[in-house]
Amino acid sequence: MTVVGSKAPIRVVVVDDQELVRSGFCVILEAADGIAVVGEAGNGEAAVAAVAAHHPDVVLMDIRMPGMDGLEATRLITQGPSAAPKVVMLTTFDLDDYVYEALRAGASGFLLKDSPRHDLIAAIRAAAAGDALLAPSVTRRLIEAFARRPPEATPSPSQLASLTARERDVLLLLARGRSNAEIAVALFVSEATVKTHVGNVLAKLGLRDRVQAVILAYETGLVVPGDLPG
Repeated sequence: MTVVGSKAPIRVVVVDDQELVRSGFCVILEAADGIAVVGEAGNGEAAVAAVAAHHPDVVLMDIRMPGMDGLEATRLITQGPSAAPKVVMLTTFDLDDYVYEALRAGASGFLLKDSPRHDLIAAIRAAAAGDALLAPSVTRRLIEAFARRPPEATPSPSQLASLTARERDVLLLLARGRSNAEIAVALFVSEATVKTHVGNVLAKLGLRDRVQAVILAYETGLVVPGDLPG
């Protein structure tokens, strides 16, 4: 539902191989102010085609589907032009092995299939705004994925050399799953200042969003498994 006179709605493509589940998501999103479902798909191939046809801002993507799965579809979609849509993965927490791969494929966040409708709407809006965050439970699985990686797979921390001390502090807190408001409190600065620092971090490191920043923080050893507060 789009309010007359408001800014352009967030354009969403919904991808799930179960028609009833897909339809349910579409109904919820269409009823939300400022969101428009512009396409649906039942598998990865159809998702890639729908994105090319409808140019959405956000793709709500199931992981496990027949044929091309959500991981491969996400890789193809996010490796497109700079205006490629954000991808929010639909998952259940028994899919631990998929978390790291999905983030590396370009996903901007995760959403449980049984999440309440307000979480679904919030996730779409956050992704569209570039502020997608990882839930603590997903963050833990990301950390566990790095804990299982061999030490020689960790890149050099020299990638972070361009950051100021305060930008490194912000990246560290991002990697611990903190929101802008929580970072502002921790560093005794305003949220506007935090947003500026986050933007600088992404620009200097050539990253698409906060999720990529979290991944890089672990890959470079800025944060190590076990460093996340309980």
